[in-house]
Amino acid sequence: MDESKVCCPKCQHEQDGQIECEACGLIFARYNHFQKKQKEQEEILQAEKQQQPKTIGRFFQVALLIMVTASVTYYFSRGKTEQGKPTADTAETPTATTQQILPEANAPTHPTRPVTQIATPATYGSPIEHASNATVSIETPWGIGSGFFVKENYIVTNKHVVETNKEELKDFRNKVQTLSELINLENQKIREMRQKMNELPEGPTKKQLAIIIEQRKEEIAKIMPRLEQEEKQLKNLEKHIQPGDIKIIMTNGSKYTVNHLEVSPKHDLALLSLYASDQTLLQRPAGNTILQQGDKVYTIGSPVGLRNTVTGGIFSGYRKQESDGSLFLQVDAPINPGNSGGPLIDEKGYVHGVNTMILRNTQGIGFAIPIETVYEEFQSALR
Repeated sequence: MDESKVCCPKCQHEQDGQIECEACGLIFARYNHFQKKQKEQEEILQAEKQQQPKTIGRFFQVALLIMVTASVTYYFSRGKTEQGKPTADTAETPTATTQQILPEANAPTHPTRPVTQIATPATYGSPIEHASNATVSIETPWGIGSGFFVKENYIVTNKHVVETNKEELKDFRNKVQTLSELINLENQKIREMRQKMNELPEGPTKKQLAIIIEQRKEEIAKIMPRLEQEEKQLKNLEKHIQPGDIKIIMTNGSKYTVNHLEVSPKHDLALLSLYASDQTLLQRPAGNTILQQGDKVYTIGSPVGLRNTVTGGIFSGYRKQESDGSLFLQVDAPINPGNSGGPLIDEKGYVHGVNTMILRNTQGIGFAIPIETVYEEFQSALR
């Protein structure tokens, strides 16, 4: 072997550099350091072995060697893991609205609320069943979302469930208009080709042109249903929604019409009022109880139209929106389109947030608006 080359003690790769293995990433200085530490530990064990009974010495030697080996493995594997960790600062709602999220935030502080005597979830069955009964599906002319009762005759949901996003509407309108214009131009071109074909004498050129015309007509026929569907959808989106256009579907399948709609100017929140029988209400936890990192949480909603779907996960932490400092609850419980506006609850069935958005290009990273924000925004109706 060339004396100027270095052989990696881990993978036997030969190279010129003496700092880090180009093949497996082993840092030679760290490896030698731990080899030295391991040798020192072996010498200590050998000395202790001579002073202690044979059986006890052997036991401690094995245990200590296992700990050293585990430390070395963790040390080198940690470096690789940290280098491969993705970083992301953007999140999107089911309507593709992107917002900046800071890495972390302190837990919120709220005035202590008095403990009141309320009907516990167990009165209606399990806490999850109780929360499911309090959750409703919300149908609008353009889609399906979720909501839940926070007070008699009042349902909270996301604003984007009951109100179209102006930027998204503009983009969709341009898309539909562009597709319509392209089809019109293609039809015009087909008419010109047909006119030219009629002027040609019988022969291969005329037959070839006739085949091309038929193929283009077939392509347009395939696209037309899509255009008609999108034009109909655009018409619904452009329609100024009225409370009567919003339908509420209860757990038992009964349907109601919203009487009044109120949206938050600052947050992705809306409050709906209606009169319905057999309402089940979700309660906030008493006092200033907040979620702790690692607590078990559940989301309830109607993802892709599947009503009363329950998913579980853990509470990951508090995050802040970079633009205005709004607080969010981060969870790993799945939040899909249709879950928007549904409740985020704990194991006791108390509601802690309103599910609102997911992190772009990730799985299992979702966000909810704290329930306290709901009561602050709509305090005149919910107090």
